[in-house]
Formats: sequence, structure tokens, C-alpha cells
Amino acid sequence: MMIHANGIDIHYEVRGSGPAVILLHGNGEDMRIFDRLAEDLCPEYTVFLMDTRGHGGSQRADSFHYSDITEDVAAFIKGLCIRKPVLYGFSDGGIVGLMLAAKYPDMLSGLIVSGVNMTPKNLRLGFRMYIRLLHMINGDPLLKLMLDEPSIKESDLRCIVVPTLVTVGSKDIVSVSHAEYVADNVRNGRLSIAEYEDHSSYVVNSEKLYPMISGFLRELSCRPSVCP
Repeated sequence: MMIHANGIDIHYEVRGSGPAVILLHGNGEDMRIFDRLAEDLCPEYTVFLMDTRGHGGSQRADSFHYSDITEDVAAFIKGLCIRKPVLYGFSDGGIVGLMLAAKYPDMLSGLIVSGVNMTPKNLRLGFRMYIRLLHMINGDPLLKLMLDEPSIKESDLRCIVVPTLVTVGSKDIVSVSHAEYVADNVRNGRLSIAEYEDHSSYVVNSEKLYPMISGFLRELSCRPSVCP
């Protein structure tokens, strides 16, 4: 399915029934990375999967900014009349989730983010050097996004009022201490560490992700729903 939101065409799918959960993929990926998670969630939740701008079946883009993607997601939620969804975001999707929850504190009922960084400097040095080299070779604007953005401040985190679960792999491209900092500075945050896992190993079509987040989803006191 397609929806025109914030000036672009966004490709999305809806599966299951129940309270609404939106899944946001990372840089250079598409909704297919959540096939396993969506299968696990569908018996209890209405799962919205979307390809962010320039990814998957969504409209192409020549440049990328997290602020634009944040507005895309906000327009997506408003356009489909999704009331108080929970948002799960991986990597870039998690960055967008933090920015969305900070800017629109009443839009979500809960937030789950995995492998997020507040600035490029919060990515491990070896990974940044690798991305910089790749960008010098191919000029990919998605790589430039990771090199230049985001710029999330502690004050932004403190604007996030919904219950928030931050997950990180013990071998992630962001440190456990940085993930802990994020969790500590949102008002209702907690941290879950995936031992022996890297940035994506427990997320991308993995059976390990659902057990990490299912308890948190069930704890949320406000059950989100979709407008008729």
C-alpha cells in the first residue's frame, strides 16, 4: 500500500490486529528486516511496517535528513489516523523515534529503540572510519547522513515523556555506556543489553528480539488503537 505523507509517497504494510505498533528499519534497509518480528507481534498487535523515504518501495530521495524522516513518520501516523501507537525503531529508525517522541510528546504511547546514537561521534571510531572511506568511494547520501547527523541533545531526551526501552548489543557500534546515557535521560527510560550480540544480529529477522520487547509492550498502561 501507499500513502502520500509530508510530500512523498510512502510504501507500507499492515498486519495483524490489536493495539498499534509501528516498525522503523535502519539505514539502507527496508521493512523486510522485520518479517520475523511482525510474525511474532501479529497475534496481539496491529503492525505497521513502512519503508522510509529513499528505501524499499517508497519514493526516491537525493539527500537525507533525520528531521525530514521524522516529519514523514508524523505525517504517516496522522494520515492513517493511528492513535497512540508504540514505535519500535532500529538504528536510524530509532534515532527518528527519539526525535519524534521529543518533538511530538503526545503522539506515541511508548517507544522502543535499538542501537541508537545521539551524534556521529557516539558511533565507534572504527565504524566511522569505515563509513567515511566508503563515502569517499561512492558518495552515497545515506552514508553522508550517518557522518553528519544526528544532533540530539540531552535536553531533547528530557522532552521524551513516554515509557521508553533502549536496547543495545554488547558488541554494538554504539557503546553500552552511551545506550545507558540515553535511557537515563529520558523520563521513563530503561535499558536492555543483548549479550554477545552486535548492532543487528539480534534485530534483523531474529527470534531474539521479540522476547526482549514483549514484556515492555504488555506493561504499557495505555493500550493504543487504530481509528475506524
